[in-house]
Amino acid sequence: MKKLLAFSSPKKLLALGSQLLAFMSHKNVVQGHGSLGPDFSPGCERIEHRAVTRILNMMALFAEGKLAGTLIVIFAAVSSLHLFGQNTRNQQAARPSAQQQTAPAQPIVLRGGKLLTITHGTINNGAVVMENGKIAAVGAAASVRAPGNARVIDVTGMTVYPGLIDAESHLGLTEISAEEMTNDLVETSDEIMPHMHVYDAFHAESELIPVTRINGITNAIVAPAEGDSVAGQDSFIQLAGRNRDEMILGRDVALEITFSGQQRRQGGGGGGRPGGQQGPRFPETRMGLAAQLRQALLDAQDYARRAAAAERGGSRSSAEAGADSQASSDQQSSEEGQRGGARGGAFKRDLKLEALVPYLQGRKPVVLGAHQADEVLTAMDIAHEFNLKVILNHVERTENILDQLAAYKVSVIVGPIYAAPGSEQRYDAIFSLPAELVKRGVKIAFASYTDTHNARNLPYAAGYSVAYGLPYDEALKALTINPAEMFGVADQLGSLDVGKTANLVVANGDPLDVKTDVKHVFIAGREVPLVSRQTELRDQYWPK
Repeated sequence: MKKLLAFSSPKKLLALGSQLLAFMSHKNVVQGHGSLGPDFSPGCERIEHRAVTRILNMMALFAEGKLAGTLIVIFAAVSSLHLFGQNTRNQQAARPSAQQQTAPAQPIVLRGGKLLTITHGTINNGAVVMENGKIAAVGAAASVRAPGNARVIDVTGMTVYPGLIDAESHLGLTEISAEEMTNDLVETSDEIMPHMHVYDAFHAESELIPVTRINGITNAIVAPAEGDSVAGQDSFIQLAGRNRDEMILGRDVALEITFSGQQRRQGGGGGGRPGGQQGPRFPETRMGLAAQLRQALLDAQDYARRAAAAERGGSRSSAEAGADSQASSDQQSSEEGQRGGARGGAFKRDLKLEALVPYLQGRKPVVLGAHQADEVLTAMDIAHEFNLKVILNHVERTENILDQLAAYKVSVIVGPIYAAPGSEQRYDAIFSLPAELVKRGVKIAFASYTDTHNARNLPYAAGYSVAYGLPYDEALKALTINPAEMFGVADQLGSLDVGKTANLVVANGDPLDVKTDVKHVFIAGREVPLVSRQTELRDQYWPK
């Protein structure tokens, strides 16, 4: 006891004892796994076990009087387990149990609200019936009959609209910007990386997903960052589900190609590389970017021919591989093997080139990013050269070529419209860009882009654009049916139409107004609790 008291005063010992007692009575320890629900995983169990083991070890040190050396560790362990319990409960609140998933969902009727159907106007005093995860009926409240066992929600005075779709985000690829271990945004070991698949890195338990969902965003395109000329392939997600596979609705739905100054490898530190990291200096210019991209697409075309010949013949001969000379050098043979066909041997797959083939064949869209007018023109020249199916991205400094953009007859993801105008631009050039594009018949969509921690603000980008001339109905389409059409899911999402997935939002006002609060979110016909890490912290620390 004397040794123990030498390290601290009785008051401090009493406070520490109270903290330990409160911790050991915490429901995560006392109740164990029963408080965490049926989806509690063995991995979580190991985390909790390690934290409890730390406490037991610290109690032994405490008994030996080694208080000063253990105080910091005690508080760290208590905090980590407390946060673990909060995060687990947050995830459980947003995910239905296995029993709930398999049981037939009770039909839900939203009655009395203002329906923004997107595709067939606005219905005042309308009703929507959701059954078996689909929209079963939409219309005037007087004409829609509710199923006998339905849960009827009175939404009089509120607005009902389809879940919003973020046309490009990094949800599930980043968590804490300053912590490298939580970021899987882009693979910068090479400039051409089409075989990077977002779904391999998607983190379904991200705390940013509930934060985003609470403001009515129910679906998103998850894309790699723009550090590479070809950064990888996008996934289309739903912002609720028991696990990653349930949330990912579409894998490899589009290819991210970006042509801008950011992709230049200047001194090994460009394109997202940490400063000072050594690496290839090519390409250092936009000329190099264009040449490198063309060569990659040419190699992929050659690879597709070789693959088709191998499939027809069952094996690759030197003739089928396109060998036109018996005197080819060993170096040429090696290069040919790297491109996917070993001379005189079995066909060798190349994941990088194979990933480009569906896009060269026009089966999937390429999201082609460019910011300035000259970049757009060069990028579109390459796209036309290889007959790519294009969705243009960004184009925020292109007001002098808007007519040419319209002539391309492609859809555009606009923004970020919060970007500062260039020195040569009017103050409102970017705010008014969506309106100018729509005026010329261009289909547009909005995206949160790199602002993942504030992706919930997506509808306000459309609101800004309305203030600068974009028609209101077109703004709603740019958040719903337009991105659904761009990525081939318009038969399932994007409007209040019978037969579509029941992703709906109920709010107490205009969805583009920052003063509006979302009151209900339904994903696949199930109501999702409006709970996130932020609301939990608010409820915990807000003055009672």
